[in-house]
Amino acid sequence: MDDRPLDPETLGDHVDRLYRAAWALCGSREDAEDLVQETFARVLAKPRRVHASGELPYLLVTLRHTFLSGRRAAARRPATAPIPEEAEPVDHRTALRPDAAVAAHEVFAHIAALPPNFRDALVAVDVAGLSYGEAGDLLGVPEATVASRLHRARAHVAARMDPDRTGVSG
Repeated sequence: MDDRPLDPETLGDHVDRLYRAAWALCGSREDAEDLVQETFARVLAKPRRVHASGELPYLLVTLRHTFLSGRRAAARRPATAPIPEEAEPVDHRTALRPDAAVAAHEVFAHIAALPPNFRDALVAVDVAGLSYGEAGDLLGVPEATVASRLHRARAHVAARMDPDRTGVSG
């Protein structure tokens, strides 16, 4: 196996081919430029050894790995979407709506007083907005268990909010 050190001085010889490969991977010129720069930054971060077949195959593999790593990282980030123009922003200033603030504090106090399994299901679905399946994955229980716990948690909170309500007692 005939390996040799990668010569940083010769990297410029491969920019055009790497850029074309990056453009084909990314689909946009700007993203391709960023990908080539990131690939060079990774390669130059520490001394590298390349096979006798040359630097270009090594750089292309590194370019592809950099591209795939970026895609995986992007997939882990939450997706953002613009707020529709007709959406009305939530008023977080409780001074303007003291009745809503009191009710919210009361509801959250009742949620906090729930048994942990019920509280966790209610927080995951009703407060955080997860689906039953996502909540089940998070809590390590089947989706049906989430549904059952959520039903009971809601009933407990409702009963505590309205003691005259029939059903679960507080």
